[in-house]
Amino acid sequence: MVMNDHAEPAEIGAGQLTIIATPIGNLDDLSLRAQRAISTATLILVEDRRHAQRLFQHLGVQPKTLALHEHNERALAPQIAQRIAAGEDIALLSDAGMPLISDPGFPLLALLREQQLPVTIIPGPNAALAALALSGLPSDRFSFEGFLPAKGGARRARLQALQLEPRSMIFYEAPHRIVETLADMAELWGADREAALCRELTKMYEECLRDSLGGLVALLQAHPDKVRGEMTLVVAGAPEQTQEATDADQLLSPLLAELPLAQAVRIAANQSGMAHRFLYTRALALTSAQGPA
Repeated sequence: MVMNDHAEPAEIGAGQLTIIATPIGNLDDLSLRAQRAISTATLILVEDRRHAQRLFQHLGVQPKTLALHEHNERALAPQIAQRIAAGEDIALLSDAGMPLISDPGFPLLALLREQQLPVTIIPGPNAALAALALSGLPSDRFSFEGFLPAKGGARRARLQALQLEPRSMIFYEAPHRIVETLADMAELWGADREAALCRELTKMYEECLRDSLGGLVALLQAHPDKVRGEMTLVVAGAPEQTQEATDADQLLSPLLAELPLAQAVRIAANQSGMAHRFLYTRALALTSAQGPA
């Protein structure tokens, strides 16, 4: 497949970039097509050579590699594009799962698109979709949110912006932050919101913990041995908005357009008799959804 938006075709004799999804745990999940592509590529772009070496040893190959990560990908992209234009077949791997999904590669793809150089993909394992399927939560429509900000204030601000998101949401999170993240979600979205925490997917100790947000916090606090490994969190979307919430939003929206949040909430509470805390939560959600002016 050539990335071509009604422009001239790529130069005859050009090589191509092959995006290859790699196992998220069990190495036997690598497809035969992916194995052949890895074996025949002239160069493999990897996040971490040490991590990739485990996969190469499993396949019995020793390909030439080049580390491509967030710190050097913009600088290396022109060089890689030049090699593809000269006829080389290059493969892009992430440490696990699908490259570019919360992983390096976008600057390179953007440059190849600009230069109309060939790109193809070999799909395969993906932690986000695997967790969604395992979660038991609605999967017909979903939102992939990747990693939340590491700092508490920024993380809570992002969660507030997602407060009214109706679709199931998928997050990646580090083990040392998972309890704090779940606690923030429980506080901002309600402790009874359904969720599923999938850890060590496709590995020996694979586990999918299904509970409410509050229940997951209590479970992990009681069993610190479960706060380990690669984690993917799936959270149910916001429940259908009640008439009270609709009325509150209609009352708050014009006030928030003219007044500071606290003053708008105070006036709305005086006019409607609705609970101040409920109105404050609605106001936060409205302002987060609107974003900066």
